[in-house]
Amino acid sequence: MHLAYPAVLAALLFCTGLYGVLARRNAILVLMSVELMLNAVNLNLVAFDVWLRDTLHAGQALTLFTIAIAAAEIGIGLAIVLMVYRNRGTSDVDRLRDTAEGHEPEPGPNDTSDSTSTVRPEVAA
Repeated sequence: MHLAYPAVLAALLFCTGLYGVLARRNAILVLMSVELMLNAVNLNLVAFDVWLRDTLHAGQALTLFTIAIAAAEIGIGLAIVLMVYRNRGTSDVDRLRDTAEGHEPEPGPNDTSDSTSTVRPEVAA
């Protein structure tokens, strides 16, 4: 088996994942794109392990650890996205970025609410 076939496939998968991370606005699609990039790395690890004929199979062992870490990462990431969606009502990455930087949304000209009270009622679970 030639090493070029899985390497080219992994490069295409990684580029697709990178495009998804950079172009998507939905947080769940960004997490899926990161997962696609990790799978491209796993494919490279296994391909190079087979090509080098490693007796310890270090590439395959590292791939198993990477899969376990990715599963935990996606579980925690999905839980965070769901909690943010419950609290904010959106999973748009651009709107969440403003929240992370600590900027409060500016009150509009038609906003009649009192600007000193920023207490928001809790959303029922």
